[in-house]
Amino acid sequence: MKVFVVGANGQIGKHLVDLLKDSPDHSVRAMVRKEEQSEHLKKNGIESAVVSLTGSVDEIANAAKGCDAIVFTAGSGGSTGADQTLLIDLDGAVKTIEAAENLGIDRFIMVSAFQANNRENWNEAIKPYYVAKHYADRALLQSDLNYTIIRPGGLVNEPGTGKVTAAEELERGSIAREDVARTILASLTDENTYKRSFDLISGDTAIAEALREI
Repeated sequence: MKVFVVGANGQIGKHLVDLLKDSPDHSVRAMVRKEEQSEHLKKNGIESAVVSLTGSVDEIANAAKGCDAIVFTAGSGGSTGADQTLLIDLDGAVKTIEAAENLGIDRFIMVSAFQANNRENWNEAIKPYYVAKHYADRALLQSDLNYTIIRPGGLVNEPGTGKVTAAEELERGSIAREDVARTILASLTDENTYKRSFDLISGDTAIAEALREI
C-alpha cells in the first residue's frame, strides 16, 4: 500500500514516515509545506510533495495521485490563532477528504483529538481546536471513505512502548507520539479498525491486540 502522509513534517508525521519507509509492506509519499522540507526528505530517500493545505482540493489531489491510502496528521500547532486552526485542522482536513473522494482513494486515517466526538469533554483552553477536529471528523464520517479516526490523549515525546489502550471512550491519559504512529501503521490494513473511531492512550496491551479488541 502506498500511503500519502499529510503533515509529514509534524512530530507524529515524522515517526510515521520513518515507519512506512522501513516497512516491507508499504511505501510512502510525504506531503510537506516547504521546499527545504522536501529536499531533506529526498536526501533520506523519501518521496515527497510540496503542497499547502490552504491551497486547492485539486492541488492536494494531484499530489496524492497513485497512492492507496491517506493519513491526515497535520495540525496548525499550538502557537497559531483560531484562524489557522480553522484553515488547517478543519478546512485542510475536509479538502483532503474531498481529494481522496475525487481520486477514488478509499482508505483514510484521521488523527483527531481525545474525545473530540463529545463536546462535554472538550478542553476549554483549546476549544477552537476541538471544534475543528469535531467537524473534520464529522465530514469524514459522512463520506463514503473507509475511514479510521484515532483520537490520541495528551501527546508526549517519550520513547514509545508499543503498548496502548484503545476504546471508543476512555478516561483521559497520555501517549507517546511514536506509539500513535505505530497505531496508524497497524490500522492501515487491520479490518477491525475500518469504519471505526476510538480514543488512544498508553496502556499494557500490544498495539495489534488492542486494535483487535476495540
